[in-house]
Amino acid sequence: METNRRKWLKQIGLVVVGVGLARLKTIASPIVKTDYFIPGADDKVVRISSNENPYGPSLMARTAMADTINMSNRYQWEMIRELMRAIAAKNNLAYENVLVGAGSTQMIDMVLQLAAAQKGNIVLADPTFSRWTNAAEQSGLQKIPVPLTKDKRHNLGGMLSAINADTRMVYVCNPNNPTGTICNYEDLVSFIKAATKRVLVLVDEAYLDYSDEKSLSSLVTGNENLIVVKTFSKIYGMAGARVGYALAHAKTIEKLGALQSGANIGISVVSLAGALASLKDHDFVKDSFSRNETVRAYTIEQLERLNISCIPSHSNFIYFSLANYKKDFFAVLKTNNIEGTAVFEEDGKWSRITVGTMEEMKRFIASL
Repeated sequence: METNRRKWLKQIGLVVVGVGLARLKTIASPIVKTDYFIPGADDKVVRISSNENPYGPSLMARTAMADTINMSNRYQWEMIRELMRAIAAKNNLAYENVLVGAGSTQMIDMVLQLAAAQKGNIVLADPTFSRWTNAAEQSGLQKIPVPLTKDKRHNLGGMLSAINADTRMVYVCNPNNPTGTICNYEDLVSFIKAATKRVLVLVDEAYLDYSDEKSLSSLVTGNENLIVVKTFSKIYGMAGARVGYALAHAKTIEKLGALQSGANIGISVVSLAGALASLKDHDFVKDSFSRNETVRAYTIEQLERLNISCIPSHSNFIYFSLANYKKDFFAVLKTNNIEGTAVFEEDGKWSRITVGTMEEMKRFIASL
């Protein structure tokens, strides 16, 4: 009986392994489908809720990731250092100004740990990307939300005024999520110079690659209180691969690294390979940028034709008002297998949608 049981378990194990390898082969395949759709994607559902790049990862990144799977049994210290050097070069900084991890959210969490060494508060726009603020409040940091201006931009003057003796950190998402608005560079630099004299300032540039605005990364070498976080999740199309990084003064990077049991080791070898290849695939980035601009313009034009007011966007998503839309917007999306978000501001019923492919956005508009 025991012998038969062992044979049965062995057979089942072989079947499971076979199925697993088949799925892995499908996922890792570098074959490109029409319009960059990734093999295995579920075309029945239009996923335009999480600001993902519908065209990536790039072919170069996927090929590199597939080729690296067999290296997953070893720690890839040199590959980590190679990625950090490449990131430093891209941002005209030194190796010592870079910290890498599993997405920009991990970088934000580490900055929170640094800020929460003393109880106090954090100043941020309202609305903005705020999923991380639950962890902030658990760490003893109260939120001080500063409403956006009427045109949905950061009220930098109001945020500066909101800083008090108990403020430990200021958060600026630029371009802002969910509004897609961007801060004027000179205004933001002036704000940074004033605010960092008093507190730590975290600038989240997750979507900056979708705009023509300059990064604040050049300021970190002379300012220990400025931290800029970036990600491979958006224009590089690697949201599921989880690669992000922080740029800061060398002393600040050292403080952040000390909060980890092992600094810079939070990324898998497969994701490391994808990130390195992505930095070399300039054509893919240009193409993603161009496609996003074209499809975004089409979507805004069509939404406004339906009497749905939109905010000018500098990102891969659109912020719009449902105040004049007579149907149940979210019920319409659900009926048509489209994933949307929610209402971010009740006054004006402001919502957000990700810019997908042209085919996806045509389906989205048709459903409305």
